[in-house]
Amino acid sequence: MSRVPAGSAADDGGPRGYSAEYAAAHGRFALVPAAYVFLLDGSGDGGDDRVLLQRRAGTGFYDGWWGASAAGHVDPGESAVDAAVREAAEEIGVGLEASDLAPLTVLHRRAGSDAAADQRVDFAFACRRWAGVPALQESTADALEWFALDELPDRVVHHERAVLEGLRDGTLAAITPFGF
Repeated sequence: MSRVPAGSAADDGGPRGYSAEYAAAHGRFALVPAAYVFLLDGSGDGGDDRVLLQRRAGTGFYDGWWGASAAGHVDPGESAVDAAVREAAEEIGVGLEASDLAPLTVLHRRAGSDAAADQRVDFAFACRRWAGVPALQESTADALEWFALDELPDRVVHHERAVLEGLRDGTLAAITPFGF
C-alpha cells in the first residue's frame, strides 16, 4: 500500500499511513498479533462440545501444555482471518473457509511485562466445519487430542484456558483483557 499525504492531489480519501514524525512521537506502542483456531465438534449448544487441542513441544513457550488446534502470528500484510486459515493448514493440515470461522473474542493480553514483545492482541476463532482429517504437520506439537469443554486437561495455556472456559460457561466477552 502506498502512502499518500492527506490533502495532496492524489488523496482519494482512502486509508493513509502515519508520517515518520507521527510514528516517532507515538511509536512506543506495539502489539504482537496472533490468530487462534479452536476446532469444535458437537451440537453447538455447549453440552456436548469437544475441542481439538495440540500439546506444544520444542518451542520454548509452554512446552508440554495444551493449546489451540492451530495458532500463530499474523504476518505483515495478512489479516487475522487469513492467518487463522493459513495456520490451520500449516499446523494440522485442514482446509478452512474464512466464512466458517466464528469470532470468539479478542484478547488484549499482557504477558508478564511491559516489554513490547509482551504486548499482545489475540484473535480467537471457533470452527465447526473443515476439510480433511486433522493431523500434526509440524514439530511444534507432539500430540493432538479431543477434549470435552467441561473436562479440559490441567495444563492448558493460561490465556487459551480463559477463552475455552468462557466459551463453555457462556461468559466470553467480545474483548477480553488478560494479564492487566
